[in-house]
Amino acid sequence: MLLGDIAKIKTGLVLSRKKANAEYDAKAKYNLLTLRNIAEDSIIHNETFEVFFSKDELDNHYFTEEGDVLMRLSHPHTSVYIDNQHSGLLVPSYFAIIKVDQTEFLPEFVAWYLNSSEVKKELERSQAGSRIPSTNKNVIKTLHVAKTALSKQKAMIELLMLHQKEQLLYKNLIEKKELWFKAISHQLLNESS
Repeated sequence: MLLGDIAKIKTGLVLSRKKANAEYDAKAKYNLLTLRNIAEDSIIHNETFEVFFSKDELDNHYFTEEGDVLMRLSHPHTSVYIDNQHSGLLVPSYFAIIKVDQTEFLPEFVAWYLNSSEVKKELERSQAGSRIPSTNKNVIKTLHVAKTALSKQKAMIELLMLHQKEQLLYKNLIEKKELWFKAISHQLLNESS
């Protein structure tokens, strides 16, 4: 089954067309999702979103909605699922917005599937551009998506969420161990003086 058969795909806003020349010329300002907000582990980091000053009010279809899947159009082609917490963010043109028909596919599953090594290899083979290779929405439409029962999709998403929680716990543990090691080594050095 092709992704274009189960989803509507469009690209985000070309920012230069709507950017205000100066902050005081802006008719609206929006939180902008950038490449820095998307980690390779397909998690959105929301420490800081850039603010985009627009010379016009923008149409709703340029903003994230719960249930969307965003896909980076350049390497490493990371895909993320948009939950309620991340809806309402302005999407620039270097992302594809994928609206999945949820009668047969869960958007979380599609995001996970698009991050698989098989899909990434397929995207690498079809990249265009000499300096900064990228993919377009026509290529994305032709990606094959494995027909999978909804129950298996749900199970896969639950497993993925557990895996991500475990990774976060390990990361936190490593950071705490690093702080502990630095404190102990600092203390030992100061005792020997």
